[in-house]
Amino acid sequence: MAFNYEERFLYMEDVSIREISKKVPTPFFCYSKRALKENFDKFKKVFPKATICYAIKANSNIAVIKTLAACGAGADVVSGGELFLALKCGIPGSKIVYSGVGKTEKDISLAIQNEIKQINIESAEELEAVNQTAIRLCTRANIAIRINPEVDAHSHDKITTARVTDKFGILWPDALELYKKASNMSGVRIKGIAVHIGSQILDLKPFEETFKKLVKMVKELEKNDIVIENIDIGGGLGVVYKYKEDKPVRTEAFAKLVDKYLAPLKKHIIMEPGRKIVANAGILVSSVLYNKKSGRKDFLIIDAGMNDFMRPALYSAWHEILPVRDWNNRVMKKYDVVGPICESGDTFAKSRELPQLEHGELVAIMGAGAYGSSMGSTYNFRPLTAEVLVDGAKYKVVRKRQSYEDMIASQLDLLK
Repeated sequence: MAFNYEERFLYMEDVSIREISKKVPTPFFCYSKRALKENFDKFKKVFPKATICYAIKANSNIAVIKTLAACGAGADVVSGGELFLALKCGIPGSKIVYSGVGKTEKDISLAIQNEIKQINIESAEELEAVNQTAIRLCTRANIAIRINPEVDAHSHDKITTARVTDKFGILWPDALELYKKASNMSGVRIKGIAVHIGSQILDLKPFEETFKKLVKMVKELEKNDIVIENIDIGGGLGVVYKYKEDKPVRTEAFAKLVDKYLAPLKKHIIMEPGRKIVANAGILVSSVLYNKKSGRKDFLIIDAGMNDFMRPALYSAWHEILPVRDWNNRVMKKYDVVGPICESGDTFAKSRELPQLEHGELVAIMGAGAYGSSMGSTYNFRPLTAEVLVDGAKYKVVRKRQSYEDMIASQLDLLK
């Protein structure tokens, strides 16, 4: 296991979180290299022939990306910046897919010039833009069309992406016509079909419904003499956030579903896991600043804020909160755990039962490896958080906490 209590303190692999905090001021993210590799290897084991493209949006730290690249991961990118990052981390274009509804001409050019595996087209206008850019560059772009299969993933409203009201993908009747149009374009090369129905999905049923529709779509394409090589099934597999409640889909069960419906089509499978690889490989470590009593309410004020970790504020997401020192024989209290940001939404937990914690004690917000640092901001002019990678008995700071001087470096001329 990546986390355990030893000698009354929380450890990641073989390193004490308390010892790290003596060298790295809180708040900081901390990742287990072992967990990252084990989580990726689970996908590689059950999908040995697939291209497994790590979704960089989940965690864009270079050390995380390079760890996964060394395991054989490709990359799922959703911006020109993420594409640049994937290439810098040594992931070849042949293992990169590019999704997202707002690709700029500059982004598209970068993708085409690096001959990425496929650009997942999200609209008719985008297809035209890709075609024209490729013609200008005297080449052809590899494309797939991202389908909106009209499937409700039954996850949080803000991370469900395949309903008719969502901005992602193209409805099938429109997509079929777009495939026909693309087949006559001189600047594109049709490679595949793509879907992604949402994130943090804890049930196989939405995937099964999607795969059934994909089978029909692929067969209809072939009836129209449009032959594809790749089926990109996206990501979305959920993880455990609530220890006593969440029951995520096992990777092996998901693989059996893919084999049942898609293997008979004899196409190359691409997948885009992110959260499933990094979420529970990381924590956010924070220090208690104050205990505040207001009427009947007890607030535990910590030094991490919503700018460091947005998920609780943005999605009302539940994350387990553990004291770094064990809680045996300690008085339990119900706290609202809050940060220092001047927003009432800067709340990590409400009425959460925790051991009584005092000034300076450390807490670990669990499951913070995905959509933590990558969604961080400098709101309230707070520096971006440090990040640490643990490898066995060693650890390394893989992103230094910003200084105030770092934060104003691009505006120094205004101070003259």
